[in-house]
Amino acid sequence: MRDNSILVRGAEKIGIVLSEKQQQQFETYYDYLVAQNEVMNLTAITEYEEVLTKHFLDSLFLAKTIRDIDGKKVLDLGTGAGFPGIPLKIAFPDTEFVLMDSLNKRISFLNRVIELLDLKKITAVHGRAEEAGRTALYREQFDFCVSRAVARLASLSEFCIPFVKPGGFFISYKAGDCKEECTEAKNAIKLLGGKLISAEESVLPGTEIARTFVVIRKEKPTPEKYPRGQGKPLKQPL
Repeated sequence: MRDNSILVRGAEKIGIVLSEKQQQQFETYYDYLVAQNEVMNLTAITEYEEVLTKHFLDSLFLAKTIRDIDGKKVLDLGTGAGFPGIPLKIAFPDTEFVLMDSLNKRISFLNRVIELLDLKKITAVHGRAEEAGRTALYREQFDFCVSRAVARLASLSEFCIPFVKPGGFFISYKAGDCKEECTEAKNAIKLLGGKLISAEESVLPGTEIARTFVVIRKEKPTPEKYPRGQGKPLKQPL
């Protein structure tokens, strides 16, 4: 096995002890990710230690913010190549995950990853947030919705909060300081039934990479008119 100490030690600092089986699952995931990246655009980061740090460890870093993810139901919206959902699933095998992405080819990739790693209680779903968030199958069905998607917080909130059940949480991965985004998103968060709980900046273990998790609690049901369709959450943020 390659030297994966940067992942193992970093995970320990977060409070996660990776077994030999889990470490091997990360190795298999890395190999398949890099192989498939040759034929489809999954990630610009392919060097081994960079993937361990900027994708795997960064995904696991969420556990520093939420300690009660075990056994809950989590939606990873805009999952792309499976971040943060797949690393979190490896680390928390008893937690149920749904990975949602708007590109079918990524879903095919994720289904193969799930098969290769022999993961249970996890589903990859092809769907757009503004449509899936209006269906009874997904609307207000999750304890947590997490997203590393690159979009302003006001837009992301409209995409993500409708999936969260009252009492649950939407958590957005942000790079560094995001006070301005949080301020401009306050109206959207309130309209969608949420409340901003925290946005604390910290540094990824063993790196100088700043990461902020924006934690939004769902206080009451989201009004039926949200999320809006036709790209409005991005074009005309609340």
